[in-house]
Amino acid sequence: MIKVDIKKRLDSFTLNINKSIKRRDFLALFGESGAGKTTFLRILSGLETPDEGRIVVDDKIWFDSKRGINLAIQKREIGFVFQEYALFPNMSVFENLLFAKKDKIRANFLLRLIELEDLKDRYPHQLSGGQKQRVALIRALMRSPKILLLDEPLSALDPNMRRKLQDELIKIHQQFNITTILVSHEISEIFRLCKRVFVLNRGEVVKDAAPLDVFIEGKVASSFKFDALVLDIKNDGFLSVLTLEVASNIVKIVILTEEAKDFRVGEMVLVSSKAFNPIVQKIKN
Repeated sequence: MIKVDIKKRLDSFTLNINKSIKRRDFLALFGESGAGKTTFLRILSGLETPDEGRIVVDDKIWFDSKRGINLAIQKREIGFVFQEYALFPNMSVFENLLFAKKDKIRANFLLRLIELEDLKDRYPHQLSGGQKQRVALIRALMRSPKILLLDEPLSALDPNMRRKLQDELIKIHQQFNITTILVSHEISEIFRLCKRVFVLNRGEVVKDAAPLDVFIEGKVASSFKFDALVLDIKNDGFLSVLTLEVASNIVKIVILTEEAKDFRVGEMVLVSSKAFNPIVQKIKN
């Protein structure tokens, strides 16, 4: 059990969190940029210090402002994975792992777990983005942490690699019975990985619930809308065809030419539908 009751003054608001997190939970931190999500992770890890409060993990005090206790980073049993990998460029994959802990048996075990043992002698510049992030992930596991902190670790990856690494995270979370806290702006990722969501707004947890209750309950409607980029407009009599980019997909929509006069190539538009009748199909591999 993690019990957090802390306050830290930031530029324009105070981060104020009083919550308990169950052991082996998979928690998401969600909210706008600058809401305090990363600061919360850094406070848990010991990289930043609260102005006041208390952090207790499994009945062990990590921080207590009144008693002057602030457990050192290396004693907090934390694994931290950043968005930018943070691998040492002058060290091989294997050396990066051993830098975290000199345990060759565990390093080889983790490399086998994520199927990267053939790349153990390569250097970071010889790896793809997905391979670098997988190495960063298992490096965070070298010291057998109780808590794994993930600060948008998959945001720079393409969708296919992102899904693959989500699978790796699920496997690691289950196999090691580890408490995992993920910062993410991707709702689909949170649904796939997490059991619980803290929604942060200006340093306050304004909602604490399962992903379904946070993002779906009470919001199902008979319409939808999304942003799109206008790539091309072709007029054909009283009808026109708009070519749009929607979430990296190209779609064509037919509208009246009179309506098309209001649009320009290169501008963003809002596409909506009043009749919600979707067709759902399997994606062929």
